[in-house]
Order: sequence, then C-alpha cells, then structure tokens
Amino acid sequence: GHYISVDTSYEGEKAVLSSPELYTEEWSCVRLIYQIATTSETSPDPARLNLYLRQEGESFDRLLWSAKEPSDSWLIASLDLMNSTKKYKIVLEGEMGQDKSASIAVFEIKITPGYCIECDFEENHLCGFVNRWNPNVNWFVGGGNIRNSQSILPKDHTLNSELGHYMYVDSVYVKHFQEVAQLISPKTTAPMSGCLSFYYQLKQESSIVFTIYLRDTSGFYEEIWKTDSALSADWALAEVDFNAPYPMEVIFEVAFNSAKGGYVALDDISFSPVYCSNQTGMRTPFNPADAGCNFEEDLCNFYQDHKDGPGWSRVKVKRNVYRTGDHTTGFGYYLLANTKFTSQPEYIGRLYGPTLPGNLQFCLRFYYALYGFFKMSGTLAVYIFEENHVVQEKIWSVLDSPRGVWTQAEISFKKPMPCKVVFVSWCKSFWDCGLVALDDVSLSLGSCQAADLLLPNPGECTFEKDECVFTQKKRGRGIWHRRRGPTPTSYTGPKGDHTTGVGYYMYIEASNMVYGQRAYLVSKSLRGTSGKQCLTFFYHMYGAGTGLLSVYLKKEGDDEEIPLWRRTGEQSISWLRGLIEYESDRNYQIIFEAIRGVSIRSDTAIDDILFQAGPCLEVEEIQFSSGYPDSLNEIEY
Repeated sequence: GHYISVDTSYEGEKAVLSSPELYTEEWSCVRLIYQIATTSETSPDPARLNLYLRQEGESFDRLLWSAKEPSDSWLIASLDLMNSTKKYKIVLEGEMGQDKSASIAVFEIKITPGYCIECDFEENHLCGFVNRWNPNVNWFVGGGNIRNSQSILPKDHTLNSELGHYMYVDSVYVKHFQEVAQLISPKTTAPMSGCLSFYYQLKQESSIVFTIYLRDTSGFYEEIWKTDSALSADWALAEVDFNAPYPMEVIFEVAFNSAKGGYVALDDISFSPVYCSNQTGMRTPFNPADAGCNFEEDLCNFYQDHKDGPGWSRVKVKRNVYRTGDHTTGFGYYLLANTKFTSQPEYIGRLYGPTLPGNLQFCLRFYYALYGFFKMSGTLAVYIFEENHVVQEKIWSVLDSPRGVWTQAEISFKKPMPCKVVFVSWCKSFWDCGLVALDDVSLSLGSCQAADLLLPNPGECTFEKDECVFTQKKRGRGIWHRRRGPTPTSYTGPKGDHTTGVGYYMYIEASNMVYGQRAYLVSKSLRGTSGKQCLTFFYHMYGAGTGLLSVYLKKEGDDEEIPLWRRTGEQSISWLRGLIEYESDRNYQIIFEAIRGVSIRSDTAIDDILFQAGPCLEVEEIQFSSGYPDSLNEIEY
C-alpha cells in the first residue's frame, strides 16, 4: 500500500497536511496509523508529529495530540472528537526539528462515528487495543476461520459466524500460579461518562478471575467490574457504569491459577453516554465549577461556621499604589482573614467549601497573599474534612512566600468518602498577626500533575515557557524582556508574575530606554473569523514615571494599526485585567506597544494573555484612560 511522508530536505520547516472541511454531529474517533523513524540515539530537538483541530470561528488551532517517540513499526493513535455543531478540519503537522536522520510517515487516517474505546475486533488495527506482553499468557485474536487453538470458539459475536473475529486468552500456556493477561484500551482523550458494555464467554475448570480496571495517567488502578458467574457457555452481555472525567485506559485482565484453567473470550465493546442503570437520582454529574469561587459576587458555595464568628471578610481595594488588590481583576473582591475586627490572639478563621463526592481525583488551586507576619509558616492551612466529621487531615500549609504577592498553590487529593475542603487562617499572638488574603479558588478533576501534561490552550500565553505566538519587532532599542521575580528598579514594576506569583511575565526595562522610546510585541498572523472575539490580558503599570501601554489591531493588507485600548501613566501596584472586544474577518495581528515614561520608574509589564472566540462576558467601561483616581489605600468591607 501507499503512505505519505515528510520531505526532510527543508530543515526546521513544518510540513502541513489539511483535511477537507468535515462535519460530524455525533461523537467520533480519529485513528491515525503513523511512524516516526530515526537512527540517532537522542536529539535535543526531535522530530514531532502533531494533530490539530481547526474549528470554524476560531482564530487558533487546538492541538489534540502530539508524538515524538521514534519506533521501528507502525503505531496507532486514537483520539476522541466530541460532538459539535461546528464545521472543522483536521490538520497534520510534521516538524523535522534538528534531527537529520528522522522521517515521519502516515499510513492511514480514518474518522469513524462512535467512541475510540468501542471495538468489534474485525479490523486488523484492533481499534488501538494492545495486549501487554507476558511470556506465557496473552490475549490473541480468534476467529476468522483460523483453527489454531485447542479451545477455539465456534463463532464470534459481531457477525455470529466463523469468519468473525474476537479476542481470547487461553490457560494452555500457564506456567506459574496466578498468571495475568491484560488487554489495554486506547486512552480516552475527552471527558466521558456512561455505560460500557461488552460480550464475553468464560469456560473454566479451575478458578479464573476476569476483572476490568480503569487506570489513570498516574498509574492508579480502580476496579469497576468482576465476573460473578462461574460459567457462560454462550456470549453473555456485561454492562458497567463508566466515568472518565480525565484521561483513562480500560484494562481487561484475566488471571489464571493453573494450565487447566480454561479460557475467556471478549467481543463487541461498546459505549453509550447514558448510565446503564438509568438511576437518575444518584447520578447528577458533579460539576467542579461549583466548588470554585472568585468572590466577585459573593462567597459562592463557601460558608463559615457561626460558632467561629466572621473569620473571613469579603473586601475590595480601590486601585492604588500602596496595597495590592484582588487577583481576579486587580480591582475586585477577595477574602481577607485576621482583619482589624478579628485579630485576637489564638484566633482561628475557617472557611468551608461545598461537599465533594468521594473516590474521585481532584486538583485544588487557589491564590493567597500574606502581609505583615513575622513568621509565615502555618498562618494559612488547608484541611480535608471528611463527612463523618471525625477525621480532619491537613493537606497543605504555607511555608514561606514573598509578602504581598498573589502566589498560586496546587494540591492533588483523593478521598474514598465525600469530603469538604476547609481553609484555616490562624493568628498565633497579638504581636504576630498579619493579614491572610485568599482569591480565585478553583477545582478540577484529575491530579494537578496530569493537568500540567494536558495540551496547552492554543489561545493562551502565560510566558512560563516562551513567548508563544508573540515576537519582538525591534525598531530602535526598545525590547520586551521575559522575567521572573521583581524588576531591578525599586518603586516600579511587579514583584512577581500574575500566573503563579513565581513565574514569568514580559516587561520593558526603563533604565535601558530613553523617554518616549517604544517596544513592540507582535502576534503572528491569526485567522480572521466572522463574529466577535475577546482578548483578556493582565497589565502592571506601577511607578511614578510610567508611560503608555496600547493594544492595536492590524489587519492583513492594511498599513494602519487600529487602536483598541490604551492606558497612560501609573495605574496601580496590582496586576489589572484588561478586556478588549474586537472583530476581524481578515487575517490579523495583535500588537502590544509600551512607551517609556519620563523617568526610570516606568517598568510596564504584561502577562496571561488569552484569546477567546465570542463576545466578552463582561465589559470594561473605559478603553482609553489616564492615571488612577484619588481615593488611594481604602479597603471597603
């Protein structure tokens, strides 16, 4: 047969292959048979194969999958495409990197309706299911009129004929006590929950254990089904509720006790997005968004115990140059503990979150800032409170952090029973009682490490690794620098970045520039779309001599740059959020321009740029403004 491969003569270039416009309303599965071959052992910049989804109305392609592992045979990748009403294209991109000896080839790409974990085993790629090789017992393909085994079944389940195929595992080669054969499904790539069903036959002379597990990316096994019947001479249907909010593999495992064990056969694995039992009451899917809060409107689903008194107050700081505002926008609400009303020695303030279901892996993220403590450690802690109200387990406490900087904390946890997250602030003694601030609490399914492995959101740039889609336009000497921590000049620039408090941001260093000099950060050409787009970013303009920060839209073919947004002069000691709604039906670029002000206290910074399709959910009143209002340093309770 034929395959398609990347021409290696263009070093460092990308080869792009795009599908015609596709449209599938139901869930479908993309299967790709590919190979990356190389003769070099390791390369600092290896060849990669990327697969993107290009959706109608989006300026960015979404990276669905990426591989760089070389192999000497064809490999299969299975990717779930969730049902969507938008038209889309599939884009394959081969990056050669620096490896001269590499080659990338694609043998087949196929989009079939249905889920990737479904399989009837009729095709030779076996839908990407793989047997975990064991010297003695393995899953084999049976049927297809091959009479090669002593315990062959007469007919498969799919076609109900001798020509059909199924998977089977036989005890005839068992050497040791408790041999195990595993058949592993492709990993789910989109959140799914519902009913997994399959047909099996089991014939045993001594005990066989047939079990089904879910395995997540951290290698944690969870048993979801086990054979209860001793024998099934005909194909029996099994159904099991299946919940994969984050990437998981399904493992079909058979354990034998002796060579006279018997066999197990498996066929027609299918999935339906409705739970098997149709019990609606217990099955309201848990929405992690209900367990998060940015405190802009109220406490969401968080609450305090009246016995404790009002430990945490919801406060807001107007934009000023002395006290930092909240993390969400820089001028919104956050929670503050140990305020002037409550700072008694030995004072403890507790904030309880909503009840979380048991037996799910969670990642909790929040931002905290501390002011005025002599000893930081232990002033803020997070406990897990199990519903039986006996056990409280401390899962995190603050050690040390830069003062007055919003710092991100991440905690992974999993509890068998339903539980609550409790934030506890503690004021040890009157002389050692500072302020503890909390904001932007969010909860997601899956461990935090697994979330970090997820493919990045294409329209988002946090500057943690690089400058993403942005490049410098060097006219004159003005340069945007990527930096972490405070800027070198005092009384200007941020103390830390907006993403985590200890990460990277982009800024102009005023001491290397002259008054009025400009620095440009220009995006690559972005796809034009019909309809509104929303750009969110955070900017930091603190310093008595601060100049201007502007954002422009430049459409392809136009010379002029359309001003979208501008700020002049010192704005706040906080990171402030900027929102811009714009439209462009032609390809376009977004330009951030900073102009140095009158003195070296003019370090302007930006961070956390996010492009989203559709209109902005909130509106920013002023797009063009100068300095901040006069009401400095007031806290509103």
